[in-house]
Amino acid sequence: MVNLEGKVVLVTGASRGIGAAAARAFAEAGAVVGVMARNASAVDELAARIGGVALAGDVARSGDMERAVAALRERAGRLDVLVNNAGLIGPIAGIAAADVDEWSQAVDVNLKGVFHGMRAALPVMRAQGGGTILTIGSGAAHAPQQGWSAYCASKAGAWMMTRALDHEARSDGIRAISLSPGTVATDMQDAIRKSGVNPVSQLDWSVHIPPEWPAQALVWLCGPDGDEFLGAEVSLRDEAIRRRVGLVP
Repeated sequence: MVNLEGKVVLVTGASRGIGAAAARAFAEAGAVVGVMARNASAVDELAARIGGVALAGDVARSGDMERAVAALRERAGRLDVLVNNAGLIGPIAGIAAADVDEWSQAVDVNLKGVFHGMRAALPVMRAQGGGTILTIGSGAAHAPQQGWSAYCASKAGAWMMTRALDHEARSDGIRAISLSPGTVATDMQDAIRKSGVNPVSQLDWSVHIPPEWPAQALVWLCGPDGDEFLGAEVSLRDEAIRRRVGLVP
């Protein structure tokens, strides 16, 4: 396990799923963890349980993201790791039938939320000599799926944001990495299954990995093994990566 004693981590979308699991994993690794989500009661409860900092807010609002970073820095003195995890799958519908407001909201969270996080974290990390910005990616960024135009397009944009950040800021000590976890047993995956749209919805629940797996991989990427993946995407579908993280023998 990577030792993160003395480090400060901010996880977005931390009220459930991968985000909540990541917050727990970073706390177990010794970090002070800021947990951010729109659900204030959920982040309050999780922060109290892990000894973290509750940061209610919406990543789609740049001001909320800036306030979260400022509040965590004021409380803990620095920011070493940002995990851009907040994400929406909807609307699950064909392009012609998709609700315009839902489609825009997915882009606001999945793409603009990543931009807001990077933009808020960069000045702090640059001033302290570096930091790590991890973004949850998806295979949907690289291959279209029926009914997922908002999700696929916004995840493709988020992947390009990781590449752009690496191009702009690696020389400042910023480690930008994307983690594509594959299909994970979360509420989002349950919504996909219930939609009945495209082959992903037909997958047996048993094939989905637990959220603790990508959480552990995120912690691992903060250690020295993550250095070889700067500006790249790490896929948890890769058995070799799973072995390196310690997820399989």
